[in-house]
Amino acid sequence: MLRRIPDPASQSTTPIHFYCSSGGNAGLACAHAARSLSYPCTVVVPLTTPALMLAKIRAAGATSVIQEGASWVEADTHMRETLMPEAEGKGEKVVYVPPFDDPDIWEGHSSMVDEIHDDLGRLVLEERSGKTDPDAVLCGVGGGGLLCGVVRGLDRHGWGDVPVIALETFGTDSLNQALRKGELKAPTLPAITSRATCLGARTVCKQAFDDGQRENVKSVVLEDAEAAMGCWRLADDERLMVELACGVNVALCYDGRLEKYLGRDLAKDDKVVVIVCGGSNITVEELASYRQEYAYIEKSMPKDADVPSSVSAPNGTHG
Repeated sequence: MLRRIPDPASQSTTPIHFYCSSGGNAGLACAHAARSLSYPCTVVVPLTTPALMLAKIRAAGATSVIQEGASWVEADTHMRETLMPEAEGKGEKVVYVPPFDDPDIWEGHSSMVDEIHDDLGRLVLEERSGKTDPDAVLCGVGGGGLLCGVVRGLDRHGWGDVPVIALETFGTDSLNQALRKGELKAPTLPAITSRATCLGARTVCKQAFDDGQRENVKSVVLEDAEAAMGCWRLADDERLMVELACGVNVALCYDGRLEKYLGRDLAKDDKVVVIVCGGSNITVEELASYRQEYAYIEKSMPKDADVPSSVSAPNGTHG
């Protein structure tokens, strides 16, 4: 967003207005950044975005929050084809802030890997053993911006062969379906049918499709029930609350799922990076409803007295 602001030396007096379409989280980030820069911001989200997220975007500083369409693509189309031209007609300098398909977005996400590199380096120094590179990175995929950033960050640090597991839920699995078909054609999905609506891009960006074909990237799709299990287990094990779009990453850490998709056993000292993002669209009540609705998934999982979330699992003791 900083790169889209005119140089003060230009002495431009045209008012700037940021516009962002989003399933929720990107709009929240845009609103926060726009307020920090003292510029107005309009966020357009689909009709599936819950009232809680709308309130959070407003509280973050959005000038206007508008709902339009069944999914992100309809919201984005309405914003770019209707709202932005109208604003330009009124004399505003309109700045489009894409939620995932832009090199600046990828570059921003890639800085996360810089931090991971530093953290792992310090960890190795403290333990006086081990290697600095991670054994795997788990990353959620909506439109694909985060995946693009992770891949670029790994390449920058010489970690281009580190396995990346790109996770989606059934009903938001636009990357997986495009890879299976061997082509990127919009829309990949006819509709978003998963409850993980923050992953709800019916087509991923081309760069994500290209990155998804790399040897070290594996596309994995889980059920909503598994994503929900990841949410309540993370809450019990780490005292962190996240939404389904993030819970799908965490779910892979339980019941041998990660080893299955990596194709090998993990050692005790292996370092797996789980990107935990998307904690805005969740409440205590919703988390509790997930446990009630999807409790059946725990019945087939082994009990482990050393894992808090196993002891506190729905239905008590797996008995």
